[in-house]
Formats: sequence, structure tokens, C-alpha cells
Amino acid sequence: MSMTARVFRCLMFALALTPLPVVAKESITIAAAADLKFAMDDIVTAFEQAHPADTVQVIYGSSGKFTTQIEQGAPFDLFFAADIRYPQALAQAGLTASAPARFGTGRIVLWSATEDARKLTLQDLAKPQFRRIAIANPEHAPYGVRAVQALKAAGVWASVKPRLVYGENIGQTAQFVQSGNAQVGIIALALAVNPALASKGGYAPIPDTLYDPLVQGFVITRRAAHDPLAATFAHFIDAPAAQAILRRYGFAGAPPAGAH
Repeated sequence: MSMTARVFRCLMFALALTPLPVVAKESITIAAAADLKFAMDDIVTAFEQAHPADTVQVIYGSSGKFTTQIEQGAPFDLFFAADIRYPQALAQAGLTASAPARFGTGRIVLWSATEDARKLTLQDLAKPQFRRIAIANPEHAPYGVRAVQALKAAGVWASVKPRLVYGENIGQTAQFVQSGNAQVGIIALALAVNPALASKGGYAPIPDTLYDPLVQGFVITRRAAHDPLAATFAHFIDAPAAQAILRRYGFAGAPPAGAH
């Protein structure tokens, strides 16, 4: 065997033992209000299908608590809040890399896993048969604030207050009703329209004249200021696929994400 052939053979052997470089997947972490659980899961699925080399992790909870965590340096790249005032507060504190953008409007409904909630009104909650009524904690959950506003506007706050149980977020509030720990709850329309919940006791929309508009918004956090994947996901919220999902889950009147 010639010297050239032996050198070539040695090089090929060395290359065979050398691991090929692995293309690292890009990933981002999103903090999202609990009312987005079903809608955001679908949006992420659509996004990852369009961007197979990227991954998106979503953590769901209360908007107020996420705001505090971001202020304390929590590693979130985007923040989707049930009330745009939370992203606005972060922006004013210099903790965001984008201006707060609207993506939809939240609605509240009466929902029950055991009663036919379609026939219920807020006035019915004054009846003693509803021993426990679930709402989100108004101290840090926008849906809880709106539930209190609606109960007061309907004139039943005094009779209902002693029987309230509070979820840490709107997702836990729905779980209280689903598990039977509450006979009825005031939850997000975006959760009530999910087949797993809608097939049980149905839901009754609460007139939006009884509570302040629940404009939802998101921001890219300062942590992700130079992360192209965070920017790509933010732009995807404007895409027809994402907008169709938001409409399907009842975020009525959702303006484009770039509108302020």
C-alpha cells in the first residue's frame, strides 16, 4: 500500500471516530397567565411545527405572581398576562425588551361541573344551595378582580363573600369546581370552552358591562433582548394560525399583537 493510501486510510479512520457536531436546539421559556393554558398549548404546537428546530416551554400561573418573579430576576423570555397592566408595569421599570402588546380580551363566565350553568345568573349565587363558590384570588389574579367587580355590580357580594373559595390563579379556580370542592365558579371563558370543561355543566357568560375590560398583553423580557427566537415567537402571535386559535378560545376582539 502506498504512503498516500495509508495516510488517506488513517484520516478516514480518525474522522469515523470523531463525533459529528450536534446542532443545538434553540429554546425559550414563557410565563403565561393560567387562562391561556389551552390556547397557548395549541399555539406552541403550531409554532413548533413551523419551527421544528426550536422548543418552547410554557409555565402557567397568576399574572401578579409572575410580575413579581420577573422583577426578582426569574428566567422568563416572554410574559403573557391576563391584564396588560402587568407588562406595562414591567416596561415602566425597564425590565422589558419590547413595548407591551395586546393579544386579546378575556371574558368571565359562570361554570359548574354538576349544575346546568347555562341557566344560572349571578343572582342565583345568593341561593344557599351554592355552599362554595370559586373565584381566583383578587390579590394577584386579574380574573379574581373582575369576579369581585361583577358580584358587587350584581348586588350579591355581601351574601356570596362568606362562601367564596379562592384559587391561586384561574386554572386552579376551575380545578376547584371540577373536583367538586365548589359547586360553581367564575372562570375564564377561554377555559370553559375547552371540551373537557364545556361537556360537563356548561357555562353562562357574565355581561361584560359588570366588570372592567380585561385587555390581555405580552412583552419580551429584558433577559431575552437579544434572543432571536423570542422575537420570532412574538411575531408569530400576529400570524393567522395563532390568531385563529385565540379566537377559538374566546379571546374576542383580539387586536393585532403590535397594537398598543
